[in-house]
Amino acid sequence: MSPEDIKARIKAAAPEGKIACAAAFRLAEELGLSRHDMGELFNELKIKISHCQLGCF
Repeated sequence: MSPEDIKARIKAAAPEGKIACAAAFRLAEELGLSRHDMGELFNELKIKISHCQLGCF
């Protein structure tokens, strides 16, 4: 999957610019990305994490 395809999947999963933490973890697994790499992409795409499982966001 190309980087553009990955970004398109992320944007589709967060249409309002937010994604729940658990959904982000599932998406990272589906895409074969580490949670760290997924976080970097969220930052790049200006997507916020909501309902953080650690209570951080």
